[in-house]
Amino acid sequence: MSFRGTKFNQIPTSNQFNPPQTQFGQQQQQPKKNWKQQFEQLSGKVEEALDHPVLKIVQPYIPQIGGFLIVATFFEDSIRILSQWSDQVFYLWNYRHIPYYLVIVLLVLCVVTMLAASTLIVLKKHQLYASAALIAIVLVQGLMYGLFIAPNFILRNVSLVGGLLIALSDTLVKEKMRFAGLPDIHSNNAYKGYVLLAGRLMLVFMFFSFAATKSWPTTIITFIGIVSIAAGYKTKFASVILITILTFYNFTQNPYWSATSDSKRDFLRYEFFQTLSIIGGLLLVVNTGAGELSIDEKKKIY
Repeated sequence: MSFRGTKFNQIPTSNQFNPPQTQFGQQQQQPKKNWKQQFEQLSGKVEEALDHPVLKIVQPYIPQIGGFLIVATFFEDSIRILSQWSDQVFYLWNYRHIPYYLVIVLLVLCVVTMLAASTLIVLKKHQLYASAALIAIVLVQGLMYGLFIAPNFILRNVSLVGGLLIALSDTLVKEKMRFAGLPDIHSNNAYKGYVLLAGRLMLVFMFFSFAATKSWPTTIITFIGIVSIAAGYKTKFASVILITILTFYNFTQNPYWSATSDSKRDFLRYEFFQTLSIIGGLLLVVNTGAGELSIDEKKKIY
């Protein structure tokens, strides 16, 4: 039958069915992406997902959520001291040989300071003084209970202090009055950058002991995440990966609610809330970024 089309340019040609060929008669192939390009693409997709409109709704509340997670271990410790008051007094008095009345004063001081300072962190009020008070409590309790000889305690609490520094970095804002009383608010980027850098470096200390006890794939991924956060390279992506790993292991390895003995329950609960605090610090890193002193920030400039 004759051709029934209305336009001759609708006639299919051979090029439509055969892919273009090179001068040697071979089909052109797209160049394969190397591992660096694949990593950049993957991390870019994750960081783009963090800007999803649904997550944007939650974003204003992340500082409070992260702050609460960071101080969760202090809330738990306060409740534990109150619920085990006689045991705490007996241990410090008889085994640590601290005078009885000094034990009472120290325990009351620890409980009141942890509850008050932790509440201020969550409310984002007087965070400089609240963070300093909680750091002091970490040191005081380490001396009271003789915990500075335990490497795991040192690493975990260095990370905890790093989380407090990251929470503190959000408050480094000064106000100046100018032009008929209008406030001119600007971030003190110099101090904030150094505080964030110190917070990032201290936050990853916990992962050295964590990675040493896990499988090889987890150890390698964790180590890469540690280096990325410390250097401030792909910081948000690395933080998301470490949050995922920590959350999985925290709920599968530290289920204190199902422990059969009181001693095991106390140990797992301590581990659970300490890990939760580190997750809170990483969550704040996802929200704030790496800060001025980081590879991520330098890439924006150059």
